[in-house]
Amino acid sequence: MSLSSMTTVLLSAKRRVGFNFAELGARLGVDEVWLASLFYGQATATAAEAETLLEALDIPADEWPLLLEQLTTYPVKGALDPSVPTDPLLYRFYEILQVYGLPLKDVIQEKFGDGIMSAIDFTLTVDRLADPKGDRVVVTMNGKFLPYRKW
Repeated sequence: MSLSSMTTVLLSAKRRVGFNFAELGARLGVDEVWLASLFYGQATATAAEAETLLEALDIPADEWPLLLEQLTTYPVKGALDPSVPTDPLLYRFYEILQVYGLPLKDVIQEKFGDGIMSAIDFTLTVDRLADPKGDRVVVTMNGKFLPYRKW
């Protein structure tokens, strides 16, 4: 998977200044997962958020105009490579959908009716849960239910 030039610049600057997504998110007043999606061109920042980010990352002033434009332009969402991911962590999410996708669909529709979970009115959080057998990754997806309409 190739990364955009914006993503490469932002990730490089993040590593250089030593911030994690949670710390940067706190500076902008946004969630760490949302901020990470901004880095990958899947979200849109306000001008103020983009400026705060570029300041926090100590991005040189001559790079600001293009980055501000990219960070504040509406993205083509989901425009990542559509092939099966080869990165082991990303593949596990793909595998989860392969194994549990239809069961999740059935359970959601049994509870809510015929419809979908919004990815627009949506939040996604990642937490760590200590466990003596090995820490657990807790991923919480919270989306508004959108029933299909009859006409």
